[in-house]
Amino acid sequence: MEYVYAALILNETGEEINEDNLTAVLDAAGVDVEESRVKALVAALEDVDIEEAIETAAAAPAAGAAAGGAAEASGEEEEADEEEEADEAEEAEEEDEDEGDGGEGLGELFG
Repeated sequence: MEYVYAALILNETGEEINEDNLTAVLDAAGVDVEESRVKALVAALEDVDIEEAIETAAAAPAAGAAAGGAAEASGEEEEADEEEEADEAEEAEEEDEDEGDGGEGLGELFG
């Protein structure tokens, strides 16, 4: 990650993202620099518009949160409906049990 962060620092300061600048930032941060990783990152970022990538990445969680929030709200409504139905069924069972008791089981207590 430190290699990506170094590239972001260079981008933010308006410096060119090249092997020398990236190595200098990493050295300044005290990172043991691997030249192959530096070369790979510079090559990977060659045709990337970092500002656009940052905007796209920032917009994705916001869109996901909005969609997830709507799905969560409908999920909560369904859950509330299910709980209400379960409560009603439980009450109906209790009423059935109350009506049918009529002293059943008392004979077992007194032999």
